[in-house]
Amino acid sequence: MVARRPIALAAGILLLAEAAGLLFVHAVLASVVTNQNMSFGGFDPGLTADATWAMGGVFAAALACCAALLVLMAVRDRVPGRPTRIALVACAIAHGVLGALAVGLVGWTAFGFLMVVLGLIVGSLLLYAPDPAAPAPG
Repeated sequence: MVARRPIALAAGILLLAEAAGLLFVHAVLASVVTNQNMSFGGFDPGLTADATWAMGGVFAAALACCAALLVLMAVRDRVPGRPTRIALVACAIAHGVLGALAVGLVGWTAFGFLMVVLGLIVGSLLLYAPDPAAPAPG
């Protein structure tokens, strides 16, 4: 198929941009917590800021890994293995849940962006689906 490489590449690039944006948002949140000396439920403000940094870093790293997997799929133009498919399905599920939350919390623009990325991930998974006629390896 001609369209599967550009779709996987576009999904990878958008996921990488989303990872950078997510890390930036968490950095802003951490700095606000630190500067305002906020305490949530009696927790130390430094602990809250550190947890915000950690959460943003882990989530951004996960998105960057999924982006790398999609770019690798596009470069190799081969059907991905089971671990890659599982990671991308988990990423797609996360985008679906975040999209549902984004409508009420952020707005329709964020929802639209998340649904475009979700569509590109699902499209990549469908276009790089294993051939059912091929014998199973092993």
